[in-house]
Amino acid sequence: MTVLIAGGGVGGAATALALHQAGIPAVVLEAHASGGDDAGAFLTVMANGMAALDAIGATEAVTEASFPALAVELVDATGTSLGRRPIAGAARTMRRAGLYRVLQDLAVARGIPVHHGKRLVTAVGGDDGVRVTFADGSRAEGDILVGADGIHSVTRRLIDPDAPAPRHTGQHVVYGYAGGNPADVPPDTYRMIQGGRSFFGCTVPGDGRTWWFARLPAGERPTGSWRDLVLDAVRPDSTPAAAIVAATDAAAVVGGDSFDIPTTPRWHNGRMVLVGDAAHAASPAAAQGASMALADAVALAGALREHPDPAFAFAAYEAKRRAETEETVAAGARLNQKVAPSDGGAPSPVHQM
Repeated sequence: MTVLIAGGGVGGAATALALHQAGIPAVVLEAHASGGDDAGAFLTVMANGMAALDAIGATEAVTEASFPALAVELVDATGTSLGRRPIAGAARTMRRAGLYRVLQDLAVARGIPVHHGKRLVTAVGGDDGVRVTFADGSRAEGDILVGADGIHSVTRRLIDPDAPAPRHTGQHVVYGYAGGNPADVPPDTYRMIQGGRSFFGCTVPGDGRTWWFARLPAGERPTGSWRDLVLDAVRPDSTPAAAIVAATDAAAVVGGDSFDIPTTPRWHNGRMVLVGDAAHAASPAAAQGASMALADAVALAGALREHPDPAFAFAAYEAKRRAETEETVAAGARLNQKVAPSDGGAPSPVHQM
């Protein structure tokens, strides 16, 4: 069996590594010419994602390229601390692009072919396998196609032309990197601020900067900079958020709209199957996008190892992963219903776009 993987991000590279562990040949076909664009986002791999990394032999490499995330502190708009708690498991913070580059490098080191500039256009499955065509006119053939091609997945539409489109969550998500530690945030801690007009989070991972994100209600795209939009939202609060944003170069701030997919009715057909955001995109508020993709990779590889018939393997994989992932997507959507939670419960401790 040869597996073609459309997408070389976290889900695609991890799937290739998991299949390699299972003794199943795979080829990674990445759309971007040089590994993809992270748009400035960062993430934290949570306990479930770390367990998946351990299963594919990637823990050491990811640990070397990341920072520990040990605790979360919740603060209200007045600057009052609402409590601090540890983050379960050996969670790690890193740039999103850093994670998939580490995984791609591991794939190459283990002899897994990784081809760039291969943007999927169409695929046709039959009794003898699947034939794939890319935007550059090239083609590939394999036994199955894994769609790890993200929230705007082409594979999802090939499996089901009526698959639902991503849903806008009603929020902007903005990321920035401030010099130093202007708010004196403790090391390896996420400080989460329930502001009056935003939800703001920051951490000081150890590279001499404060990494921060903000979630705000989505109105019109800002006529000025994303930095100014966030600064206007956090300035009325009596918290360190304004000092952090003010210490950030506007050029180091990126923003965009947040989307999720509440459910994907069909995860697979006879020769194609979805993993990661292609199957179950969660709001960044869920802080589980990368970790769910990593867990998908391990589950799919295990199912293909146990069930030589792809149809049986895909069904077993879906049965293992669908309920858990849809619950996580729903939890993220609930967090999006109010930008600053006020029920006293700590929101998800990290954030991933």
